[in-house]
Amino acid sequence: MRPQSYPGENFVAAIKAITFDLWDTMIADETDEPKRAAQGLSPKPRARRELMHAALMRHGAIDYDTLAMAYDVTDAAFNKVWKGHSFTWTVATRLSVMLDGLGRALPENEFSAVVAATENMEGELPPDPIPGIEAALDTLSARYKLCVVSDALVSPGRVLRGMLAHHGLEGYFSGFVFSDEIDCSKPDPRMFHEAADQLGIALESMVHIGDRDHNDIKGPQALGMKAVLFTAVQDADKNNTSADAICTDHADLVGTIEQLDKGE
Repeated sequence: MRPQSYPGENFVAAIKAITFDLWDTMIADETDEPKRAAQGLSPKPRARRELMHAALMRHGAIDYDTLAMAYDVTDAAFNKVWKGHSFTWTVATRLSVMLDGLGRALPENEFSAVVAATENMEGELPPDPIPGIEAALDTLSARYKLCVVSDALVSPGRVLRGMLAHHGLEGYFSGFVFSDEIDCSKPDPRMFHEAADQLGIALESMVHIGDRDHNDIKGPQALGMKAVLFTAVQDADKNNTSADAICTDHADLVGTIEQLDKGE
C-alpha cells in the first residue's frame, strides 16, 4: 500500500528514475532449487550437464565426469570474461567453447535444442521474488520511471522478462536492459546509458539498486548516478562499499529513496 504522505508541493525531486538489478535484488537466486528437489529434478548445474551429456551420448560415448570437467572449465572461462571484461557469453557461445575443447560436435538442430533447454530452465520453474519487492515497486513506479538493468548469466533477457511477468512485476518497468541483448554487462557504462536512453532521463537524475559493490555501486557512481546496496539476500559487500545508502529490506526501500531524493 502506498504511504499517504510525501514531500510537500514545493519539493522538487532530484531523482527521476530508478534502475534495478534483478538477481538477489528482486528475485532470490536459487529459491527454485527446493522446488526442483520436490519434483525429483537435479539441481540446475547438474541438470545442465546432464542435458549435454545425453545429447553427446547419442553420437558416441563420453564419460559424464569428463563432460562435467569440461563444463566446469568453460564456466570458469565465462566468469573470467564476465568479471574481467564486462561481457556475458551467451549459452550458445559457452556450449560451443566447451564442445570445441572436447573435440566434439552436435547436429545443428540438436545443439539448438540443448541451448534452448538450458536457457529456459529457470523460466520453467522460476525462483521466487524477494519479500516486499512488489509493494516497493508499486509505490516507486507511481513516482519514478523504473528500469531493469541485469546481467544475463544463463537465462537470457527474454526468459528474465517472462520470469518478471510470471510474478506480476514486469508491468512496473518502463525499460529493460539485459547484458545478452546489448553485448556488455555491468559495470560497463553502456548498460546504464542504455537505461537512460530508454527512459529519457539523464544519468545524474537516476539511482541504481543492486547487491554487488563492483557492478551495482561503482559502475553507476562513476557515471554520476546514486547507488543503493541491497543486502537482504547476500551482504558480502556491506562493509566495503561506497554506496550512497544500504537497504536491508524492501520494506525500507521507499524510505531509503526518499532520503536520497531529499539529499539526506
